[in-house]
Amino acid sequence: MKHVILFHFESCPYCQQARQWLKELQQEQPELAKVQVEMIDEKLEPQRVADFLKQGHSYYYVPTFYVDGVKAHEGVATKQIVEDVLRSALA
Repeated sequence: MKHVILFHFESCPYCQQARQWLKELQQEQPELAKVQVEMIDEKLEPQRVADFLKQGHSYYYVPTFYVDGVKAHEGVATKQIVEDVLRSALA
């Protein structure tokens, strides 16, 4: 299974929606519940974000999903996009 990281912050409404869709999808579809998503709050964990960016990664908007170090989605997400990210981690 591939490693998934979600960069977000608590007060971002688009991040809140993405986290809610993660929860819903993992409840609705048991195979997606197997995917572990590491959530990094960029406001609470700025050093982790800085370390990640120093590795050559970049993003400007949240929520941003990375799957095995490759940016899978950045910015406003739909439920389908979140599902696609989770499914890509299963492949």
